[in-house]
Amino acid sequence: MKNIVVIGGGIAGVEVACMMAETGNRVTIIERDNKLGGKLNNWYCLFPDFKKSDEILNYIKNRISKFNIEVKLNSNVEKAERNGNTWLVHTENAICKADAVIIATGYQLFDATRKEELGYKIYDNVITQADMEQRFREGNFLTSYGKKPERIAIVHCVGSRDEKCHNMYCSKVCCVTGVKQAIEINKFLPDAQIFCFYMDLRMYDKFFEELYRTAQEQHNIQFIRGRVSEVSETPDQHLSIKTEDTLSGRPMKMKLDMVILLAGMETKKNTKEIADKFGVDREISGFLKSKDFHIGAGILTQKGVFAAGTCIAPMSIKETIENARSTAFQVNEYLKTL
Repeated sequence: MKNIVVIGGGIAGVEVACMMAETGNRVTIIERDNKLGGKLNNWYCLFPDFKKSDEILNYIKNRISKFNIEVKLNSNVEKAERNGNTWLVHTENAICKADAVIIATGYQLFDATRKEELGYKIYDNVITQADMEQRFREGNFLTSYGKKPERIAIVHCVGSRDEKCHNMYCSKVCCVTGVKQAIEINKFLPDAQIFCFYMDLRMYDKFFEELYRTAQEQHNIQFIRGRVSEVSETPDQHLSIKTEDTLSGRPMKMKLDMVILLAGMETKKNTKEIADKFGVDREISGFLKSKDFHIGAGILTQKGVFAAGTCIAPMSIKETIENARSTAFQVNEYLKTL
């Protein structure tokens, strides 16, 4: 029986921990928050089938209950040191010995206040997709002036594919998240006009293209190709945006009641700190660097240290679970060499 330490108790962390326990290893999860599940706890429905996030959370709870996995909540990795083939992982009040360490620290959303021209935290009715998910949970769709919004804009690629923000990569799931939220809003507010402003729509996975067509044909969502350059507030507390319809080549100005910014994925600050503690390399983007992108995405540049989930790259929930399972296989192959 080998000792495994998993850093992070989100979707990837729990799945890889369960896979490692299932193959007879002794597993410890170190999670800095007070519960497992990560950002899934804040989501309402999932694309492309509108499955309630609580169903996946229940899957996580049921799955981990089957194994004798030690879970350390409200814990942080203070230090890591190597002793031969063993890692000593120090938390605030314990030292965990590990034959292999799996980093599953997840992601954070791009801080939309960095795009000051879009008005987040400046104007009350400019929110992010995460804020919108919370509103779905609460059933609250009113603007700050207490009325149902009649015109809503969803702005894609906020903090992604943006050289000024030093994020040149695509966050992958923003497009389909915008389509999903547009459909959900239409179900709750059938009289509202909803506009999606996009650079390119990347419907890359199964059923995503169908969801996009459904948004147009059944929910009357209007898609406009163009990057929003500015959001401002009008004297009557509405919002005004400036953009360009790049398909027609015409500048546009539109009056709205609400703007939703689709903030991209970034690596967490603590992922960098964890990477430094274990001496593993990171990409220019900040994500953990795989030893081989094609055949070993979960294998990092330090022996005995692996990664799972969105600390490697942007992923959907489905991909995150699949990646965690793949990493577990790679870890088990490594343990055979010890």
